[in-house]
Amino acid sequence: MADGIQTITLPLPYRMGSVNCYLVRAGDGFVLIDTGASNKRAELEKTLHRAGCDSGNLRLIIITHGDFDHTGNAAYLRRQFGAPIAMHKGDSGMAERGDMFWGRKSGNGLIRVLAPVLFHFAQSDRFKPDVLVEDGFDFASYGFDAKAIVLPGHSSGSVGVLTADGNLFCGDLLDNTKQPALNSIMDDVEAAKAVLERLRGLQIRMVYPGHGKPFAPGEVL
Repeated sequence: MADGIQTITLPLPYRMGSVNCYLVRAGDGFVLIDTGASNKRAELEKTLHRAGCDSGNLRLIIITHGDFDHTGNAAYLRRQFGAPIAMHKGDSGMAERGDMFWGRKSGNGLIRVLAPVLFHFAQSDRFKPDVLVEDGFDFASYGFDAKAIVLPGHSSGSVGVLTADGNLFCGDLLDNTKQPALNSIMDDVEAAKAVLERLRGLQIRMVYPGHGKPFAPGEVL
């Protein structure tokens, strides 16, 4: 677990690629950033236990945004590990309703119709966040020296996590599936560009994306 960060990469259904979850050391416990899709729940849970993350020492589950491949196991892990779930209110309706188009301005009409069938949340996988984070929210009370930073663009409620030592967990604002770049799926491109300008003014050492390998920020910023 280099720098106290373990990348957990889980396959997505229908051979759609993979998604990253990040298990981060937080004092004598852990914080989990994103939870993957529900199709690999058993694999995720086994990986957490192997890392020493068990019921009682998972301090917090942070959701970067409301898409199924990031929220799919959050409710289950909350029940199993007793950890609260934190996310931005701008995407909370996605988790509560099981609708990843909730709050979004755009989206292909066919995908809007097919998505509830292909990626629907079981009722037991829907949840209401325990903690609503805003820009600058401090995670210190969970033993995690990091703050939230809002990253609208992919969705209105997308949020990142910036640690005190300069690691940015950016959700789906950026990805690195082929090369580091702005994610190709954007609900608000102008908002995303504004976020990139803001990030250029921050001290960021390494970027941990929702999809693809971590990368140095200079490759994009």
